[in-house]
Amino acid sequence: MTKIAMIPDSAPFTPEQRAWLNGFLAGILSRGTAPAGEASPAGAQISSEPLLVLYGSQSGNAESYAKKLAKQAAGQGFAARAAGLESVKPEALPKERNVLFVTSTWGEGDMPDNAQSFWDAINQNGSSPKLDGLRYSVLALGDRNYGETFCLAGRKLDDRLLELGAERVASRVDCDVDYDEPAAAWCDAVFTVLKGGVAAPVLQLATDIEEESGYSKKNPFPAKLIDRCALNGAKSAKDTRHIAFSLHGSGIQYETGDALGVKVKNCPDVVDAVITAHGLNADAEINGTSLREVLMTDYEVRHLVGKSVETPVEMDAFLKELRKLQPRLYSIASSPKAHPGEVHLTVGVVKYETDGIAHKGVASTFLGERLELDDSTGVFIHTAKHFRLPVDVSKPVIMVGPGTGIAPFRAFLEEREAVGGGGKNWLFFGDQRRATDFLYQDQIIEWVKNGHLTRLDTAFSRDQEEKVYVQNRMLEAAQELWAWLEEGAHFYVCGDAKRMAKDVDAALRQVIRKAGMKSAEEADAYVEQMKQQKRYQRDVY
Repeated sequence: MTKIAMIPDSAPFTPEQRAWLNGFLAGILSRGTAPAGEASPAGAQISSEPLLVLYGSQSGNAESYAKKLAKQAAGQGFAARAAGLESVKPEALPKERNVLFVTSTWGEGDMPDNAQSFWDAINQNGSSPKLDGLRYSVLALGDRNYGETFCLAGRKLDDRLLELGAERVASRVDCDVDYDEPAAAWCDAVFTVLKGGVAAPVLQLATDIEEESGYSKKNPFPAKLIDRCALNGAKSAKDTRHIAFSLHGSGIQYETGDALGVKVKNCPDVVDAVITAHGLNADAEINGTSLREVLMTDYEVRHLVGKSVETPVEMDAFLKELRKLQPRLYSIASSPKAHPGEVHLTVGVVKYETDGIAHKGVASTFLGERLELDDSTGVFIHTAKHFRLPVDVSKPVIMVGPGTGIAPFRAFLEEREAVGGGGKNWLFFGDQRRATDFLYQDQIIEWVKNGHLTRLDTAFSRDQEEKVYVQNRMLEAAQELWAWLEEGAHFYVCGDAKRMAKDVDAALRQVIRKAGMKSAEEADAYVEQMKQQKRYQRDVY
């Protein structure tokens, strides 16, 4: 019997790192060298089973979860690894034998950017690969607020894999934003099947993997609001606020491109109206706290605005039907090099009326109006590895960020100014009117004057009879835009996913076709190559 060397407990690794390395070594050596079930000195069970965890991730949640899942599996002895869907060829999957898919949904039921090429490859009429012999399961991440498109990407992926002959080893689980429990149940079911008869305890992913050290979604840092100012002019139809929090004393570090998770509260007026409409007692005690306070901080109630019942409802049943109030994610609008100990946001305050009923954005009005200066709320960093500046600071950067989509690009420009390196910067910015809606105008114009911002193209849609948008400016600048791309420029988009991001993507492909003298197929391949090289990145919502 061949002896498998394992990482000793005395090695300078955390328990999680040691478990991962042991699983990795087991995956390399176990085929033909060690029987399944042989225990390592660290107590892990060695399995001959390979396991590939693939993720389709737009904002980073699915990627983070997939990597935790692979780490958990390696700790149990699987030869496990995690990878993005953009990195694999569908026809090669049967050789992997066991593949778990973790995917989110974005936009109107769309696949994440890094999953699109994989999805296209398995949906080619008459030429899709057969996946006989592949064992799989899907964990779909989503948000029930999106109605019929909830977890649609995961649902479509699951159905298509089955159509192509793959064997589903455990039923797909569709997770809402608060996904710990259903994901843990899915993990339990998957590991039970894949481990077969191997004698090892089945662990639950969501409860057994520790949170990363420091502040997190479950343990946010109480950050003090230190600045809030209007970014629009007095006559603007919009209300956009610059928000700044202090991180002093937290030890929190972030990179440009990351998002800030913010714990928010419901509007008191909305909560009071809901309590009255449902005949509830605002002072009723819930675990030592009043019902009113619980509804302010713990539950989503905005969907109940304008709704009433004829008779009072039973409180426990009422609360059981409500979704948990989740933290909101905002693209960070500052560089830590330019603003040490601070983090900035660009927040559009949302207010509208339907059928005579006034509605308020929960998070935007909390940050823009209700949270007082010097008061605190919980925050944490949501790492966005998919949205990063090029490591080579000499590379050109093209940024398309209309409206509040300017946020990460203010951070990018501050970062590149602080670091130096000579890389060219090009910004496309748009909004309604130049006179009232040119967000961060003074700072941006100063960058143009000192040469840091090599080129600025603006599109103020309502300053002329015919509306002009950032995608129109891209087409007007097609030749130079193509020249920058050929120089190796990185192309970034931030903002509205439903229309703007799709229109910008179409304009990018049109630029490549016309200025690059390419066919539609060649332009699509060029864009796909940019994605593979991480030169085309999007932060859309």
